[in-house]
Amino acid sequence: MSTSSPTGPSCCHPEPAGGSAMGMERELAHELTVLRRKLSVAAVLTLLVMVSSLPHMLGGAHLPWLPGWFTSPWSQLLLSSPVLFWCGREFFSGAWLAFRRHSADMNTLVACGTGVAWLASLLATAFPGVLTAEGLPADVYYETAAVILTLVLLGRLLEARARGQTSEAIRRLLQLQPPTARVLRDGVVSEIPVSKVVVGDRVQVRPGETLPLDGVVVEGRSWVEESMLTGEPTPVAKAPGDAVIGASMNRSGSFTFRVSRVGGDTVLARIVELVRQAQSSHTQVQRLADQVVGWFVPVVIAIAIAAFVLWFLVSGNGVLAMLFLVSVLVIACPCALGLATPTAIMVASGKGAENGLIFRSAEALETAGQLRTIVLDKTGTLTRGQPAVTDFESLSGGALPIQSLLAMVAAVESRSEHPLAEAIVAYAASRAGAQDAPAVVAFDAQAGRGVRATVAGREVQVGSPRWLAETGMDTTPLDPVVARLERAARSVAVVVVDGRIEACFGIADPIKPEARAAVAALCRLGLEVVLLSGDARRTAEVVGAAVGIARVIAEVRPADKAAVVRQLQEQGKGAVAMVGDGINDAPALAQADVGIAMGTGTDVAIAASDITLLSGHLGGVPAAIELSRAAMATIRQNLFFAFAYNVAGIPIAAGLLFPLTGWLLSPMIAGGAMAFSSVSVVTNALRLRGFRSAPLPVESPA
Repeated sequence: MSTSSPTGPSCCHPEPAGGSAMGMERELAHELTVLRRKLSVAAVLTLLVMVSSLPHMLGGAHLPWLPGWFTSPWSQLLLSSPVLFWCGREFFSGAWLAFRRHSADMNTLVACGTGVAWLASLLATAFPGVLTAEGLPADVYYETAAVILTLVLLGRLLEARARGQTSEAIRRLLQLQPPTARVLRDGVVSEIPVSKVVVGDRVQVRPGETLPLDGVVVEGRSWVEESMLTGEPTPVAKAPGDAVIGASMNRSGSFTFRVSRVGGDTVLARIVELVRQAQSSHTQVQRLADQVVGWFVPVVIAIAIAAFVLWFLVSGNGVLAMLFLVSVLVIACPCALGLATPTAIMVASGKGAENGLIFRSAEALETAGQLRTIVLDKTGTLTRGQPAVTDFESLSGGALPIQSLLAMVAAVESRSEHPLAEAIVAYAASRAGAQDAPAVVAFDAQAGRGVRATVAGREVQVGSPRWLAETGMDTTPLDPVVARLERAARSVAVVVVDGRIEACFGIADPIKPEARAAVAALCRLGLEVVLLSGDARRTAEVVGAAVGIARVIAEVRPADKAAVVRQLQEQGKGAVAMVGDGINDAPALAQADVGIAMGTGTDVAIAASDITLLSGHLGGVPAAIELSRAAMATIRQNLFFAFAYNVAGIPIAAGLLFPLTGWLLSPMIAGGAMAFSSVSVVTNALRLRGFRSAPLPVESPA
């Protein structure tokens, strides 16, 4: 922690907002530059090699426009060698490292296929008489090796570009954070680098500026657009006491906020880190694919060797046998298999970040699509988590004008510390207008009952009907109203002025406008929705009925919420998700197969979750499930394409159809087919960038 001096903080914090991610961006940019350079060189040299080999490919035709020295095997050797040993050096070094570990991978197949073709061609170039003496043609296949490596490099470049495209949202976030902040210290405003701002500093923000860090508004009001972080396009009103997020845009008004997070603790930095972790992690499907590759490569090598031995024994033609060997090695290269899962995970994670859905890991992305039960917390999840006046009724017999009455009520309740008092004050202030607050004297608070005070010479009481009845007041006229409000799970506060009942308030935690539509969307996805709450059963059932949840589990202590989730898991109906926002939800979030935290909730809940909804909008829950299902469908499609391609291609490459049809799968054609398979897998994964979740109908606030 930094220390302060008369001249300001003497220390600075590390670079904020994803310094590691910026390093990854630089590494990716460098990788793309190297791949483009190598692919360009390989493409030019391969084209020259193919032109040089035209006479051979055309059956020995004479092409007068090609000089003899250019079409000689030695020229092809010189042109193809840089393609293999400079452009494709990583494939051979990777194969060697795998060999030293007594394993084999995709690099092994690429290196074996191209290396065998090049070595066989070198033998035919240096010692053609040895082959012709055996009655075998001294053919060379330099163009085959060069084309294969060029196509594989193209696949690598497409994969790298796919990774870059999936990080587009993160790049935009990083670019949004301004490099400097306008800090107020010792009464002096100075513009300093963001890296030198410390917790507790006061930062001034003007209209149209981007917030540099996270904090809490201490002065001024404005509307802030947080769409780049939460996915919600509507600007959010900010007033003193409200939290603000770095990298969001101040639309109107000026305000000052106190910095609460810097460096890697900011929301932006945590988002970047979580997305990076998700994109680099592995799903169960990918781990299975990796295991398949582990045994697939040795089996393919064994098939290739068997094909060579068999055809050499049958035909006595070493060149023909070598063609089968190279074709098997090339067409079996499981590049598409290796790309099938990570490309889809990277694209889906990036798409989720664009929409305010942060997946902590690839496994969370995978499991979300397998959910069968969704457990929703009530307070702060289905409801706004803050009491508000939902009903106000002026009773017959009341003598005061509504605005005057509400002004007196606001004056009295502003002295109270009761949790419901703030809701009454906010409502009264919104209805009473900008009236001068009347003087309050003789204020008295009765714990659990209400408050009493003298306002402008009148005795004002605000409290529960039971308290008024205890004082001897006739509350019979209130009974129908109180009964109706309590059936709706409202807390009732009655206003009495000079012994006369004037009005009553119904107070509750309002249901979020999107709650019912989100629950309906989850039901349409085939999930069972459960409401889990610590509130009284009546209150929980009213909320459940209002949003369309039939199964309500109420009066559950915070420590027992995880046990309820465990019981649902043990019922064997499939994976269970918990959606919550409070500290008391953290154990249940951790217990669930997928924990989903509202981004507006506590840090503890977010830390215990697998998915974070940055905006706190319940529509993110069905959107996350839909994105997961779309991603897993894409992965399954990719794996099918990769396996079907290899299963169908290997027997043909090994010469299965050659005795019957005379079909010979050229190694160059095999390389093209292999590259096409990789391209198709990457293209299929990139379709996820167009993902759009089903929009929820807009409802008026409850």
